[in-house]
Amino acid sequence: MSTITETDKGTIINVRLIPRGSTNKIIGVLDDAIKIKLQAPPIEGKANKALIKFLSKQLKVPASHIAIITGKTNRNKRILVYKTTKDYITEKLF
Repeated sequence: MSTITETDKGTIINVRLIPRGSTNKIIGVLDDAIKIKLQAPPIEGKANKALIKFLSKQLKVPASHIAIITGKTNRNKRILVYKTTKDYITEKLF
């Protein structure tokens, strides 16, 4: 499985989330996922909301164009960014 996959709806990003970090930042790539550290705790969806906000800012797309399609209660997530390409995502995140 690839870290970033383009589909007809947009682009899917595999993410390994590390909540309760000291800062909000992309750490790098681990196996087949982008490792992201966020300050938000994994309580009541706060880390998921923080992840969407963080990706929205990094990718310069509205938060409404980002959806967690799998892993809402897991550190490993698949994120769909609507109406984007793999090249665009790669350029903005790396």
